[in-house]
Amino acid sequence: MRFLKQSALISIVSSSSFSTTQALGFGRNKKEEIQSEQATKEENQDEPVEYGVDVSFPMHHHGVSTNYPWLDHNMHPDKYDVPSQYKDMSHQPLGNKQKFYEDFMDGCRTYYGKTGNACDGVERDRIDMSFKQPQSMQNYTELGFKKIRAPEALFSMIKEFWDKNKETRKPEKWFSGNTYTNHWESPTVMVSVEDHGLRGGGQQFKQRIWDAAKDVLQEWTGEELTQCSLYGIRVYPSGAMLAPHVDRLPLVSSAIINVAQDVDEPWPIEVIGHDRKAHNVTMEPGDMVLYESHSILHGRPFPLKGRYFANLFVHFEPTGHSLRHHGIEHEEKDVHEEYKKNVKKAIGGHENDNVGIGIPAYIKEDTSWAKKWKATHQDEWHPTKKNDADFSTGSTEAHAAAIRGDVDRLKEIAVEDPEQIHTKDINGWKPLHEAARAGHNEAVALLVGFGSDINERTLDGKGGTPLFYAKHTLGKKHGVISFMESLGALSIGPEL
Repeated sequence: MRFLKQSALISIVSSSSFSTTQALGFGRNKKEEIQSEQATKEENQDEPVEYGVDVSFPMHHHGVSTNYPWLDHNMHPDKYDVPSQYKDMSHQPLGNKQKFYEDFMDGCRTYYGKTGNACDGVERDRIDMSFKQPQSMQNYTELGFKKIRAPEALFSMIKEFWDKNKETRKPEKWFSGNTYTNHWESPTVMVSVEDHGLRGGGQQFKQRIWDAAKDVLQEWTGEELTQCSLYGIRVYPSGAMLAPHVDRLPLVSSAIINVAQDVDEPWPIEVIGHDRKAHNVTMEPGDMVLYESHSILHGRPFPLKGRYFANLFVHFEPTGHSLRHHGIEHEEKDVHEEYKKNVKKAIGGHENDNVGIGIPAYIKEDTSWAKKWKATHQDEWHPTKKNDADFSTGSTEAHAAAIRGDVDRLKEIAVEDPEQIHTKDINGWKPLHEAARAGHNEAVALLVGFGSDINERTLDGKGGTPLFYAKHTLGKKHGVISFMESLGALSIGPEL
C-alpha cells in the first residue's frame, strides 16, 4: 500500500495496480496498460479500491481528482517530484471522472437553455453545504451508517403498496437547475405513499411507516427521535445517478429502504463514513440502510445499469433526549464525549444538550453552523412537531405543490387548510418562495392572490425575498422574473 496525503482524508491505492510488464515498459505504453488494468479492476468486485471525497464526484471542491496512477510522479516517485497541481490531491483509481462530471454539467445547462446558469448555482450550494455542514454536526454513531434487513412488518406493508400501485407512476418534478439527479437524461418518477388517490396510500399509511421505522433508528442512534420527513417511493430509471450530498436540517437520522429493483448489476449507494472513506453499499429489496444524513455524504455517482431501482426515504430529527440510560445499546461517537463532559458539570444526560443556547441538539456549539443558526433564528429551538412533519425540512404539502407548480393542488389546500398556504418551513421559506425559485408563474400569482407577501424575507426577516431566490436560481432572463417585478417584487438578498 502507498499513502498519499490529502487534506482531511487518506486515499489508498493498491500497489497491485502495477504489473511486471508495465514496470519493464513492454507492450503498450504505461498509460494504456494502467488504464486497461484499472478498468479490469473496476469490474472485479473482489478487488475493492479505497478512496475518499472528490474522487467519484465533486464533494468538497468543484472538480474531481485527476491524479492518475500512470503519471510520472506516481509511477516513479523516486525520480519525479509531485507537481504543485497534484499536491494534497488523492490518487484517482476510477478513471477520467472529471470528464464524466463535465458532461453531467453540460447536460444540465443544455437542458435548461437560457436558464442553464442555474445549474452552476445549485452546484455551488451543494458543494458548499457538503463541505461546511458536517463539520458542525453532532454525530451519534461510530461509522455513520449501517445496512440491515428492514423489519418484516415494515417492508411487507410497503411491498404490498408497491405491488398494488407500481404501474401508476407520476413524473417527479425538479426545480430549474437542480443537479441532484440527472433528471434531464434519466427522469425519475414517483409512486407516492402519501397519494390518497392510490390504493392504500394517504396520510394514515405514511404514519404507519414512520411508526414502524422509528424504533429501528432510535435503537441505532440511542436518541429519542421525532418524525420530520418521508418521501417516496422514488423510481430511478436506467442511467440515473444521484449527486453526493448531505441533507438539509432537520433531516438527521434517516433510512433508505429498497422496495424493488430490476438491474443488470448492483447499484451501490456511496457513503463517506465518519472514517472519511468511501463505502459503496449494495442493496436488495427489503434492505434498509440507516445513515446520519446531516453529516454523511451520500449519493449514487455511478449510472444505473438496468431498468429501475425503487427506494423509500424516511427521516427523523433527534429531540435532544438520550435513551442511553434507558438500557438501549447503540453505536456512539462524539456524543459520548459530550455526555462525559456534562456529567463532570453535574448536568444530567443528553436531554440537556444545548438547552438555553437556542440551537438544535444536533448542531455543535461554537461552530459555523451554530453561529449561522443563532443569527437567523430568533426563537428557541424545539423539535419538529408530529403534525408539522413532511417530506423536506419540516415543510408542508403546500411547499411541495409549489415546487411542482401544481396550481390545482394549491387551490385544494387553500380550501382544506388555508394556513398551509402561509406556513414557513424551518428556514422561513413559504410556498411562495418555492414557487418563485422553481419558476412557476401561475403558482406565484395564485399564492400572491391568496395574500402571500411578494417581498417577505426568509430566516426571520434576515434572508432573501422570493425574487432574489428566483434570480439566483433561474437567472435574470427567466420569465418569472419580469412577471414578479410587475407585481412589485424586490430582489433583496440575505444579510451577511
